[in-house]
Amino acid sequence: MVQTYQSPLRIYKHPFELVMMAYERRFPTCPLIPLLVGCEVLSDETSEDTSERITERRFKLIVEAPYLIKKIIGVDFVYFLQRNELDWRNRTLEIESKNETFSNRVIVLEKCRYFVHPENPDWTCFEQNAELDVKSFFGFENTIEKLAMKQYITNISKGKEILEHHVEVLKGEGITHVPQWQPPKNMEICDELNKLDLKTDISVEENHLDRMRRQGSMSPSGTITRKL
Repeated sequence: MVQTYQSPLRIYKHPFELVMMAYERRFPTCPLIPLLVGCEVLSDETSEDTSERITERRFKLIVEAPYLIKKIIGVDFVYFLQRNELDWRNRTLEIESKNETFSNRVIVLEKCRYFVHPENPDWTCFEQNAELDVKSFFGFENTIEKLAMKQYITNISKGKEILEHHVEVLKGEGITHVPQWQPPKNMEICDELNKLDLKTDISVEENHLDRMRRQGSMSPSGTITRKL
């Protein structure tokens, strides 16, 4: 049976860009997240105009479970994969995380989203939901479901505190404002040149057609005429 959880909408009274800088402070590890003991960046790509960034990470987490279960499953750590899609232009961050360890027995899928508050552009909203599907787990399916959801809810409650902590750290460093993304100047120049070239091409074509009409090689309707 698939267990689902959706957290209440969370609102940070800080601009999106500052929230993103605070969010990045939790990597590769964070003292406020003791279960997170490792983070490996698998890929990190930025678009040509720097408006989009896609980052994939692999996390190493301590297994927090009763001793008997840890002994049966035979692992002290589990690994999760995370994909972040950051859109500076639209001011959104989409996050998708899934388990790599025991993925043939348990499916954990979490989706999170940061976005600008619809009524206040200087605030940031956060929504989060997760699915847990325990297919088979050494006869401990029900126990694993309860442990996983309990741990998940606990982590959610800590999430806001962690981000607010990093915002305060940034403020302590004198960082209270992060400028919004703007297109690079060279991109703006290229766009203007492309527009200019298009206008020039249209103007040249119109002049060419006018010249053909004056010479009598084209009818007013635009049909090419030939003299026999």
